Amino acid sequence: MDARSEEITCLLKAWGSGDEAALGRLTEHVYPELRRLARRSMKNEVRGHTLQTTALVHEVYLRLVDATNIEWQARAQFFAIAAQMMRRILVDAARNRGSRRRGGMPVKISLDESAILSPAPDRSILALDEALTAFSQLAPRQGRVVELRYFGGLTEEEIAAALNISPRTVRRDWDLARAWLLRELTPKTAESSAVPR
Repeated sequence: MDARSEEITCLLKAWGSGDEAALGRLTEHVYPELRRLARRSMKNEVRGHTLQTTALVHEVYLRLVDATNIEWQARAQFFAIAAQMMRRILVDAARNRGSRRRGGMPVKISLDESAILSPAPDRSILALDEALTAFSQLAPRQGRVVELRYFGGLTEEEIAAALNISPRTVRRDWDLARAWLLRELTPKTAESSAVPR
């Protein structure tokens, strides 16, 4: 564990034990990382949307600070929960904008480390969320790997620490999940994609 991760872990534990001063020091460390995650998640949002990167960071941060039933153990756990919250906020925002229109272009999703959603980000994030929810029912751990890597931007090592598995298992889980999700999210034929849902 590097010094920064260790310091964040110590601050999380101190804050969890009731040290309010630790929260201020913790904020200095995690806020820039939350901004990086939010920028990454927001880079393909529709122009003119109402949810801005700063608002996403603040919403995640407020939810994390208000979480009272979490026993903080490590930096990876903190960012795993942040990734889950970011996913929920983005999906809720997409739903609230009424982005579930019938018909339209097929949804294309790129499941690489850069978290690219195209060509219709709102529909894409909803399609990915639905597919990931279905996949997580079949393979919960592999679903968490996708969530942590795609929405949270965690590295293989951070995911391994958060889920208490080896980095090699993370790679295998990612490969399996990516193949399943790509199969589910790839339009079967041009004709079937035009059928109203």
